[in-house]
Amino acid sequence: MNFKSFDMRSLQKFMQPSAANDLNAFLEKLPVLVGNQVLMAGGIAWAAAAALGLFTFIDAKKLIEMRAELKNTEALKPMVPKITDIPVSSAEVDKFAKDLADIYRGLSIKSQGSSIYITAADTSHFAEFREAIGQVQNGGSGWRVSIDKLCVGRECERDKLAALLKINKVSVDKPSG
Repeated sequence: MNFKSFDMRSLQKFMQPSAANDLNAFLEKLPVLVGNQVLMAGGIAWAAAAALGLFTFIDAKKLIEMRAELKNTEALKPMVPKITDIPVSSAEVDKFAKDLADIYRGLSIKSQGSSIYITAADTSHFAEFREAIGQVQNGGSGWRVSIDKLCVGRECERDKLAALLKINKVSVDKPSG
């Protein structure tokens, strides 16, 4: 549509004072022209559309409020550092296991990578076994020792005392986000 060729004078008939009277007359004759059923159907359709629009507006408002509340909740969430376990070097564990074997001669103490395997053939070495496990727990600086396997007495397959202790160091990384 070309706006330069549009004639503004054609809209003047809608701006005259008699235009409101013409609309009123049209609306008064409308039930006779189209029938009451059509008007009721049209009214019902408009009412349904208005109700749907109102429902959509209310739900959109609730959605906006929930989104704002979620952003506020996320803003209050504390930044938590990430903690990871890093296996201790096998050379360091091997040296520690050899020193431990020199102290506790009644036990068999071997290193397996970043783990230490402590065994005893008889339950009479239980006190020594317990102390060796305690020494590994307090072993190196920053060590975090977890028990992978622990059996005492009849539970054990070969030896009467056995413990496999996995040794890691804790690494604390900056929080993400």
